[in-house]
Amino acid sequence: MTQVVDELARHLEPDTFPSPADHPDTLDHARRRALVRLRVLTDVKEAVRYLENLAAHAAAAGGAGYPEIGQAISMSRQGARRRWPGLITSSTHHPTHRPTPRSS
Repeated sequence: MTQVVDELARHLEPDTFPSPADHPDTLDHARRRALVRLRVLTDVKEAVRYLENLAAHAAAAGGAGYPEIGQAISMSRQGARRRWPGLITSSTHHPTHRPTPRSS
């Protein structure tokens, strides 16, 4: 995955590489390139976070609970709950196993 993101960042860099006129002369080419790369990677991280949120909401809408969502991202149930508080509600969570009612 790291290699894919690295290739994406390299692909995006030329489109966002600022012209030398946008920076003081003291800012050399290597530094500008590193700063642009950092900006691109930050944008990629934000895009991934957005897509993670969409996927978490879709999973919850499909009936997944915090334990399943946490497991999917190598996180505990509590970690997933802290990351997406209020994601699982009675309207989104449909457990696969429902207890059989007991007669009294």
